[in-house]
Amino acid sequence: MHFTKVQGAGNDFILIESGRFKRDWSEMARVMCARGFGIGGDGLLLLSPSKVADFRMRIFNADGSEAEMCGNGIRCLARYIFEAGLIGEKVTGLAIETLAGVKNVELKKTRGKLNLVRVGMGQPEFRADKIPVAIAREESNALDIKIMKYPVAIDGKTLPLSFVSMGNPHAVYFAEQPVADFPLSLLGPGIENHAIFPKRTNFEIARVASPGLIEVRVWERGAGETMACGTGACAVAVVAQLLGYTGQQVDIKLPGGVLTVEWDGAGEVFMSGPAEITFTGEWPE
Repeated sequence: MHFTKVQGAGNDFILIESGRFKRDWSEMARVMCARGFGIGGDGLLLLSPSKVADFRMRIFNADGSEAEMCGNGIRCLARYIFEAGLIGEKVTGLAIETLAGVKNVELKKTRGKLNLVRVGMGQPEFRADKIPVAIAREESNALDIKIMKYPVAIDGKTLPLSFVSMGNPHAVYFAEQPVADFPLSLLGPGIENHAIFPKRTNFEIARVASPGLIEVRVWERGAGETMACGTGACAVAVVAQLLGYTGQQVDIKLPGGVLTVEWDGAGEVFMSGPAEITFTGEWPE
C-alpha cells in the first residue's frame, strides 16, 4: 500500500489513495500513526472519488476516531492532488467532499508551481446543539452564544471558554500569559473529554499579541497536542474578532508555523497556509 507523508505547519498526516483498498481504517490509523512504532502522524488522510465533488477526503485521528473536517489536512490533500497530476495544470480550484460538507479549495500558482492553498472553511456555527455543547443556555439565540464566555471547571481551575464549530467542535480560551506557559498537557485531556461536550472537543489556548497576530497552542480531539490545527486557527480567529480583539484578517502563530485566517464577520471563513509533501513509502499489505 503506497502512502505519502504530508504536513501543514507541522500538523502531519499519512495520505493514502484509498479507492481500491478495503480496510478497517480506524484500526489502520491507530497502527500507522503511532510514533516510534508506525509511520507516525497526527492523522490518516484518505483520498477517494466523490459523487458530489471533485474528490472526497476522510480524516482519521491518531486514536482511530473519524473527524468531520481538518483544515491542514485538506490543504495537504489539495497539494498532493496537484503534485500527483490528478488534475490538469491549469486547474485553479477544487471541490472536496468532507463529513462537514463540500469545501472549496483555491490553488494559487507562480510559474506553474503551487505556492499557496486557500480553503473556504464554511461558516462558523454558534448554536449549542450544533457545536455540540450541552450548556444551561442551550436555548439562547446565536448572538448570546457568540459573545459568551462559559465557565468550565477542570482540575480545580475555572476557564471561561468560548464555543464554536468549524465543522467540528472547538472551545477557545484567551489567556494573558504566554501560551508556552499554559499547562496544556495537564488540562487538555480534561477539556477534550468534559461532560458538556457530547462529541468531545478541540481546545485552543490563545494570546493576542497584536490586532494582527494571535499566538495559539492546540489540544486536538483524538490526537493530543499538535503543531498546528487549521479548524482551530479559524475558531480562534472567529472568536477573537467577535470579542473585539482583532480585525477581519489575522495571522495565527502556532508551534509549527503561521496560518492566515480571513472572515468578514458574517459569511464563510477562509484560511491560507503551507502544505508540503515530506516523503513517500510503502506499507506492507
